[in-house]
Amino acid sequence: MIEFRDVHKYYGDYHALRGINATIKAGEFFSLLGPSGCGKTTLLRTIAGFEGISSGAVLIDSKDMQSVPANKRPTNMVFQSYAIFPHLTVAENVGFGLRRDGLSKDEMARRVGEALEMVGLKGYGARAAHALSGGQRQRVALARALILKPKVLLLDEPLSALDKKMREQMQVELIRLQRQVGITFILVTHDQEEALVMSDRIAVMFEGQIAQLADPETLYRRPNSRKVADFIGTMNFLPATILSEQGDQVEIEAQGFGRMSLSSAQVMGGATSEGAAVGFRPETLTILFDGQTATDRESMATIEEVVYYGDMTYYDVKLDGTEKAMRLSMRNVFGRPVLDIGARTRVAWSPGALVMFR
Repeated sequence: MIEFRDVHKYYGDYHALRGINATIKAGEFFSLLGPSGCGKTTLLRTIAGFEGISSGAVLIDSKDMQSVPANKRPTNMVFQSYAIFPHLTVAENVGFGLRRDGLSKDEMARRVGEALEMVGLKGYGARAAHALSGGQRQRVALARALILKPKVLLLDEPLSALDKKMREQMQVELIRLQRQVGITFILVTHDQEEALVMSDRIAVMFEGQIAQLADPETLYRRPNSRKVADFIGTMNFLPATILSEQGDQVEIEAQGFGRMSLSSAQVMGGATSEGAAVGFRPETLTILFDGQTATDRESMATIEEVVYYGDMTYYDVKLDGTEKAMRLSMRNVFGRPVLDIGARTRVAWSPGALVMFR
């Protein structure tokens, strides 16, 4: 549905987009993820036609958009601010884009009613827009965009103004809505969890470039560089050295873990100035309570910090032979104690859960 061919964008001397090459499939929920200033919103706006490109090409449905103005493209956008007209009713807001189509009053009312029902606002048409909650305004903005039946819906951080509970609820609603309408959704977000929850695929961006484009599980479990690993969720790092490589097996030694063998698929580039390291997620370490045995490897550790979240407890543990504490997460189940700071414990882990960055 969307294709970027070596897209560059300059603002004077500033190189905002640097050789973007990517494709977005029809019917896909696709996210552009990265820190502020990485170019994700600029890239979204090049699809919409709100920003021109300096070189390269942006294609929508196999058609080059270079000379196609924004109002002629098969796209619509939901902005971060929603851009709801406060002096209009909900129905008038939703039907605003249809006014130029010369529809009858009955047809307009039918289309508006369908759009409102689609986003869960049936019966809200006569309500004043200024009397809506944040979540309701977001739904109105979605209905107004979808009523025009675009091939691509562009979402520029549409959930950032909502509180945590409403944001999580709307994430599920957007997933349901995208499956229902079957069109391509492209979301811009700086929230890693939001991108992982909602997306079929994610492009992680830094400094105007795509660092990695993959499905959420691959990004989380097999990031292709330490920079991506550090940005997506929480990742622990321990200094490591490659001892030998033979076939698809790599022998390494990691501080606190000792010697082990990894598959070549677990070894990535992207080491930083701090040197080579193994990375692992908090949930891949497990505290062994009395009577439990490790299914693979275990190490001794000391509890340095405990953070209780109700359903989860996060521990900072210092493995014997390491210089800094690692983050470990444990689900709180009935009968399982929460350990105290200073406690000595056994920690289970598996080489298969590690990623090596060299």
